[in-house]
Amino acid sequence: MHSLPSVDTIEAFKAWRADASQCLPAALDIARSHGLPHSDPHLFATGTNLVVALDDKLVLKIFPPQLRHQFASERSALSQLRGRVSVPIPEIVLEGERDRWPYLVITRLNGMIGAQAWPTLAEQQKERLLRRIGETIAEVQRVPPGELSEIEPRWDEFIPRQIAGCRARHQRLGLARKYLDGLEEFLRDAARLIPMDAPPVILTGEYIPENFLLSCEGGHWQLAGLIDFGDVFTGWREYDLLGPSTFMTAGMPRRVRSLLQGFGYTQADLTPALTRRLMALSLLHRASDLNRQICIEDWQRKAGNLFELEQLLWPI
Repeated sequence: MHSLPSVDTIEAFKAWRADASQCLPAALDIARSHGLPHSDPHLFATGTNLVVALDDKLVLKIFPPQLRHQFASERSALSQLRGRVSVPIPEIVLEGERDRWPYLVITRLNGMIGAQAWPTLAEQQKERLLRRIGETIAEVQRVPPGELSEIEPRWDEFIPRQIAGCRARHQRLGLARKYLDGLEEFLRDAARLIPMDAPPVILTGEYIPENFLLSCEGGHWQLAGLIDFGDVFTGWREYDLLGPSTFMTAGMPRRVRSLLQGFGYTQADLTPALTRRLMALSLLHRASDLNRQICIEDWQRKAGNLFELEQLLWPI
């Protein structure tokens, strides 16, 4: 039996995962132990955990001990959402643990990773897909959270903690001084505008192209699946608009409106308070790194401060 290593840090895990000669034999041994097919494995290079397609039907996802919380989130989310959303999501085939590393075997969905397909799509296709993504976010959020409500962090603890560490985070990540200078006002607005006691909904925090599967039928691209539920928790619903807003709408008014209208917002909902909440949430997102995430060409030149950046991202 291949043992999984004792890794002290996430960096050590990443180094091990990056070496197929080390990680792949361990993954395939787990597959053999369950009598699963594994004759044509594919090691996915991206993602947080170790993910191996065993064949065209099954995926093995292995979580290091430091990311056990992601295993718990993924397992609970897939169980809670099963049969309750119209977009395909993986189904759990089995779960297990080896050397304190939990793992899931899940079904493999058909489709092309959104990050590969998105840049090639015509503008009209992108607008239509963004509307569908907005609809899907709203559909997921209509599912009762169930035991996902117990997953940490709690929203009313998460936001104050993010506010407290916001300036230090963005200074460390190299955000330009012209944006840091307006940060305190946005943090005051965040404390005032972001609902803390609204009924919590299921949040993935990661509606981004890497977590969508797309397929083309008759010349029309469709949303074919959602993957990666390791960061699910619960809270205020607009938090999940940030991924598409940052990575996909590119500050284009028609794209932005397609996303928000799909989400269920009417013209009356498209207010300065909405864009201020979204900008504040984008600064507080637990993966926030504006320098590396905003997909608008030359945005640092176009936006002289955070207020101008807000309007650049959400020109409604």
